[in-house]
Amino acid sequence: MHNRKFILFSTLFVLILVGGSIAAYLYTSPSNQAKNTVETFYDFEKEGNFSSSWKLFHPYMKERFDKGHYIQDRAHVFMNHFGVETFTYTLKSGVEKISSWKPDKEAEAIGPVYAVTVVQTFKGKYGHFSIQQKVFVKKEKKEWTILWDYNK
Repeated sequence: MHNRKFILFSTLFVLILVGGSIAAYLYTSPSNQAKNTVETFYDFEKEGNFSSSWKLFHPYMKERFDKGHYIQDRAHVFMNHFGVETFTYTLKSGVEKISSWKPDKEAEAIGPVYAVTVVQTFKGKYGHFSIQQKVFVKKEKKEWTILWDYNK
């Protein structure tokens, strides 16, 4: 009887250990971290916290957008022109790993990057509309960063 309890508790311990290891791996996998970065970026954008979303940009993006201009432009275009106060977003697809990618045809290839398709849905003075955009995520100096595609 005592031996059965030992086997039961040992088996239960091993199952918990294996399950915890799998959960930890899935949570910390590069694909999941890339997805979390995209969600964090769009949560900031949704709140109108464009300063925080700008900080998540890859250095390539920060060269394209001065922080002050980005903050002003995002608020102006989405909030003022479209007449919306906020938006919802969904991640349309799974995370795709791309070994080598260029943000524009003149840039050097970088990789790996992780691609996530985001659909933003706005409700404003011009009705309801959605914007679909593929967003790329790259780990840069231990930080996950956001890139947009400028290829024509």
